[in-house]
Amino acid sequence: MSTFRADWVLPICDEPIPNGWVAVSGNQISGVGDGPVPDATDLGRVAVLPTLVNAHTHLELSYLHGRVPAGTSFTAWIQTLMALRRSYPQPFDPEIVTAARGAIAAARAAGTGLFGDVSNTFASVPLLRQSSVAAHVFNELLGFNVEDPTERVAVAAAAGRAAATEGSDVRVGLAAHAPYSVSPGMFNAIRVAVDAQAHPVTTVHLGESPDEVEFLQTGGGQFRALLESLGVWAPDWKPPQVSPVRYLLDLGFLDRSVLVVHGVQFHGDDLDRLAALGCTIASCPRSNVHVGVGSPPLEAFYAMDVNVAFGTDSLASVADLNLFMELKEARRIAPRVPARRLLESATLAGARALGFGDQFGSIEPGKRASLIAVRVPEGVDDVEEYLLSGIEPGAITWLDARTSNSHVGS
Repeated sequence: MSTFRADWVLPICDEPIPNGWVAVSGNQISGVGDGPVPDATDLGRVAVLPTLVNAHTHLELSYLHGRVPAGTSFTAWIQTLMALRRSYPQPFDPEIVTAARGAIAAARAAGTGLFGDVSNTFASVPLLRQSSVAAHVFNELLGFNVEDPTERVAVAAAAGRAAATEGSDVRVGLAAHAPYSVSPGMFNAIRVAVDAQAHPVTTVHLGESPDEVEFLQTGGGQFRALLESLGVWAPDWKPPQVSPVRYLLDLGFLDRSVLVVHGVQFHGDDLDRLAALGCTIASCPRSNVHVGVGSPPLEAFYAMDVNVAFGTDSLASVADLNLFMELKEARRIAPRVPARRLLESATLAGARALGFGDQFGSIEPGKRASLIAVRVPEGVDDVEEYLLSGIEPGAITWLDARTSNSHVGS
C-alpha cells in the first residue's frame, strides 16, 4: 500500500482537504483523510485530484491538426473537413495512426485518463488499449437516406462487438452523428441497438449550429444544400418544426444514457427537458468558437441544473487536447459558475456520463486510483480557482508506485 500526502486533496465529491492524504492499495483507493499519517510520501505543494475526463473527442482526426481553418460558416468548415478526410481513404494510414497515438499521449500528459471518443473506423481502439487509459469509443453512424436502417445498424453493431474486448477498459458502442445526417429510422434503430449493448451509453451532436436549427424548422438552408450535393437527400423527409432537443425527444431517442454534445443553440425549454431526463451535455467551448458557431450558454446550463461534462472535440478544431485549457475557456465564458462545479464537470460528471462513474471521477475508497498531482505556486490560496487558470503538462504528475519517495511539488 502507498499513501500520498499533499497540501491539498480534491475528492470532487466533497470539500477540498488541506494537508490531506490518499491511501492506495493496488490500483484502488483505500482511504482518504487529513492530518499526519505514518510512512506517507510527501508530495508537497500540490493538489491531488482524480484524472480528468475528456467526454468528447475524435482521436482519429488528430492528423488534421492545424489543417482546417477557423471560420464563420459551420457547413463550410464541415465541407473542408470532409474533403480532407476523403484524401485519406485508408483508416489505418500511418499518418492517422501516428497522430492519434501522439494525441492520446499528449492528453494523458495533461492529466486525462478517461475518454469519450467518437470514431468512424475503430482506429483509436487498439491505441487506447495500449495507452494506460480508459475509454468508451462510440462507433458513429450517418445515414439520412438509408433503405434499410435496421440492417445498417445491425452490421455496425456486429463490427463494434468484434472490435471490443470483454473486461477491457476500452469499451465500444454505437452513436448517431446528428439530426441533419441521420434519418428518423436510423435514430430508432440505433436506440434499439444501444439498449441491447453491455454498456448502454451513447452520444449525439445536437444544437451545435444555427444551420441545424434552420434545417429542423424549415427543411432548407445550408444542410439541405449539402445533403443534395452529396446525393443523400431524402425527398419524403418533413421538417419537424421543433428544436433539436424536442425532435430527438419526440423520436424517443433521448434519455439519461445519451451524452448530448455541444448545445450551443439550446434555449430554456431544451434545458428544462434535458434536466428532467437526466441527460448530460458535453460542452466543447474552444471548438465551438473555432468552427464559427459561438460560445455555448454555459451559465444557463448550470443555472438550469443540467448535468455538464467537458470535451475538447478533435484536433481539427482545437489547439490541443489539454482539458485544463478547456476549463480555462469555460471559466472565461462562465465567470459566475463556482469553480467546484466546473471541476466536477471535468471529472465526475464526465465519468458518470460515459458509464464509468463507479470507477473514475472522484477520490473515494473503492474507486480506481487514477490520480494526478498538480503543482501549485506559492501565493495561491484558492486552489480550485487556480486549477481553472490553464494548467500546462509540466505541472502535472501521475501518481503511481514510481511516485513514492519523490517530492513532486518542489
